[in-house]
Amino acid sequence: MTPLIHPTAYIAPDVTLGEHTTVGPFAVLESGAVLGDHCQVGAHAVVHSHVIMGNGNILHPHAVLGGLPQDTGFKPETPSSLRIGDNNVFREGFTAHRASKEHGETRIGSGCFFMNNSHVAHDCIVGNQTIFANNVAIGGHVEVGDKVFMGGAVVAHQFCRIGSFAIVQGTTGLNMDVIPFMLIGGRPAKHYRLNTIGLRRAGVIGERYNILQAAFRLLKKRKSLDGLEETEELKLLKDWLAVKSKRGLHGFIELAD
Repeated sequence: MTPLIHPTAYIAPDVTLGEHTTVGPFAVLESGAVLGDHCQVGAHAVVHSHVIMGNGNILHPHAVLGGLPQDTGFKPETPSSLRIGDNNVFREGFTAHRASKEHGETRIGSGCFFMNNSHVAHDCIVGNQTIFANNVAIGGHVEVGDKVFMGGAVVAHQFCRIGSFAIVQGTTGLNMDVIPFMLIGGRPAKHYRLNTIGLRRAGVIGERYNILQAAFRLLKKRKSLDGLEETEELKLLKDWLAVKSKRGLHGFIELAD
């Protein structure tokens, strides 16, 4: 089926549009952009060059994908890209920038929901099924795992890592890493407890949950996790902790039972 394109939209001749993709009034799709099947581009949305996206993505009005990195040393002719998976929603005013390094990629996974005026900076990696609430902004080179919830107006410093299944309370400022499976918040930010609701929704209950609870009590005491039964969640946690951090870890408060 031919894509449905509003007559006021600008689409460069070499843009690739998948089947059943729609482009709204005054939208702009620049040279070389690639959009998969069943995408929706809203009014005044902009997809710059060097953007490659999969199927089923929805861009609401005034979303802008693939803009130049906000890096004063970046040269616009540098070849880099923004790569996006499938079935993401980008609400009004969302922005994501392409990478700052030659042949680098800013990457967004699949099934994510980005609310109004949220931002993904250059060279970031965002996993799958992650949610950014309104006005969330992550700096360059930040890594966000799968099924993370970032509350309203959360900001993350460059090179921070936010582990999978974490939940960050609204207005929290992050300048260090967030451990997977945890709830974090406060000023300064501290790990409070396990993300109980998120873990329950993911089916991490019973003994699997108890093992994670034991793991975080050991982490708080700076003790080894090796004596615990290695569930899927514990392996993810160990693998995440094994990666050298550029920012260090936010601290703990007393963990709730």
